[in-house]
Amino acid sequence: MIVYLLLTIGLLIIAGLGIYAGRLLFLLKQQNTSQQRVREQRIKNIMQSIDTIAMAMEQQQCDISEGCIRLCVLLETLPLEQRPDFVARFPALHQLYAQIKHMPTHEEREKQPKHERRAMDKQREELEAQAESSILKEIALLREFNPLL
Repeated sequence: MIVYLLLTIGLLIIAGLGIYAGRLLFLLKQQNTSQQRVREQRIKNIMQSIDTIAMAMEQQQCDISEGCIRLCVLLETLPLEQRPDFVARFPALHQLYAQIKHMPTHEEREKQPKHERRAMDKQREELEAQAESSILKEIALLREFNPLL
């Protein structure tokens, strides 16, 4: 009689643990699905920003150098599981970014003496002029890039 009682208690414990494990697996699947949706939405938002900046650059509403800085930073923030080599895919864009990223902006720029700002502006404009045609070609490719496909 006691054996049956212990066997019943054991089966109830195993069933309870099985139900608990199933619930945990269900919650884990829900959490993973939610995280995937959030990640995809973040990618869509970043890609929309990239497209807007690229279009502004094409229409000359945004300086090439400013657009390069913004685009390179956005490409780096894309939460992709398998990150493409953006430097190899868009070399002119990243080359200009590497050449100008050290230049101060905003408040730091305002602290610079006027002649230094003019010299940096001249250097930046020369770099933009050299890279403009290849960057505009890469921007067209960038606008077609969709990491969710």
